[in-house]
This record gives sequence, C-alpha cells and structure tokens, in this order.
Amino acid sequence: MNQNNEKRDSRSLTLGGYRDIWTPFCFLDESGTLDIATQPYFTVGMIKCSEPYFLQQKIRYIRESTNSWWELKFHDLNKAKLPVALQFLDAIFTTRSILFSSYSVDKRSEYFQREFHSDPFFAYEQIAQQILEGNLKKNEVMIVLADNVVTPKRSKFELNIKSGINNKFSRLAIAGVCRLDSRTNDLLQLTDLLTGSINYELLLKEKLIPQPAAAKLDFVQKFKTNLGVSNLTTDFRNFAFNIRHHRPDGLIAKMKKAIGQ
Repeated sequence: MNQNNEKRDSRSLTLGGYRDIWTPFCFLDESGTLDIATQPYFTVGMIKCSEPYFLQQKIRYIRESTNSWWELKFHDLNKAKLPVALQFLDAIFTTRSILFSSYSVDKRSEYFQREFHSDPFFAYEQIAQQILEGNLKKNEVMIVLADNVVTPKRSKFELNIKSGINNKFSRLAIAGVCRLDSRTNDLLQLTDLLTGSINYELLLKEKLIPQPAAAKLDFVQKFKTNLGVSNLTTDFRNFAFNIRHHRPDGLIAKMKKAIGQ
C-alpha cells in the first residue's frame, strides 16, 4: 500500500486509485436485546477483516474436517458444539489483519435511558455507528454485514448507518450495509461467540446466572486465556482487540465530584 496515503485527504481518492483504497468487511452482532430483568447488559461487537477470505478458509476447513454444519451461537453453546467453537476461536487469533471491537452498556444506567431512551434497538444502531466510525481509516471504504436482529418496523438500521457515517465524513466511507441471517455466514457466528462471551461474563460477575453452563464457561475461559486477561468485564486493548465498557453511573458521579462538577 502507498505509504503516503494516510497523509492524503480521503476525499481526494478516486476509483482509479484503487490500490490506495482498502475495502474491509465489518461483521456486526449484538448480545442482550431481551428484557432488562434477564439481560441487563447490552453489548455490540464487530469483527473487521481486510480480507475475510483467510479467516473464512480456516473456518471452512474446521467445518469440513469435523463435519460440523450447524450454526454456532453463544446462546446455544453446549458440550457437543464446544470443540468446534474453540477451533473457531483459535482461528481468529492466528489470522492476520483481523480486528475485534466491542462496547458494553448497562441497560439499567441513566446513560442508557438518557442516550438511547431505554431502547436496545436504537442503542444497537447508535453503538454500531460509533464502533464503525472509531475503526474507519482515511483510505478505507467499509462494507458492513450485520446479523438480522428482529427489529421494529420503524427501524431503518441499514439506511441510517450508511447515511449517518457518509454524511459525517463527507465522503463514501460505507459502501453499503446489509443484514443477514447469521446461519448463512460463519464470521457473523464468530462475532456472536465473542460478543456473547463478554455479555455472559458481565452477567456472571453479578451472579445473575444461577446455573452457568459448563460449555460457555470453558469458552469464556479460553477467550480470556488467548487474550491474556483475567476477566472480560474491564476495558482491554491490544493491537487486535478493543473491549470497552461504559462506566457505571456511580463511578461517573464520583469522577464528577472529584473534579468539582
């Protein structure tokens, strides 16, 4: 890639300069759209791949070698599916040019009520847009594939994400947004496994799961081991992973008090 393209105004890029334009794929999913009593936390996660081919080929080999053609979702993870899920997990850690970002928020917080009107579907759209904006580079035009979450008829997720980001940056930053049935896409399923793990650990921390599933605990532990962390409930960032959590209302209040606000 041209070493000078980071210095160029992204609006000066042309179709003829395709060697200077990267077109990464972004796979979006969420965890925690259910009622607040059973799912008080809400997490949006995204895998960004410059070339999905390399990760997809590894996953394809895993499926063929294990003859495993069912959908992998964290919610349905069990003893039979765990070995394949762990191989999926290892695949993302051994593939280059892969980024994972997530953001978690407590639906009981004043922030969630104020910013998202206690609406998880609106929160999904807004947080997804923030994650995409935070991962957009000057020389990129991103292609977004999102899990087909059942949303109210009023939702215009695809249109709002594309127009919102393109208008903010005054250029073609998002080529398109399409929601897919995750059964058709392995990378959406992998995004679900990672995002679901983070949300699950948040629930475990509050002891909101009376009988944790052994398969889910094993997957979460493997995820933490691969990352080199002791938990998924605090912020973490390295060259490939960026896991963020909204600060609790109580902590924000203490911070404001400390600075005299």
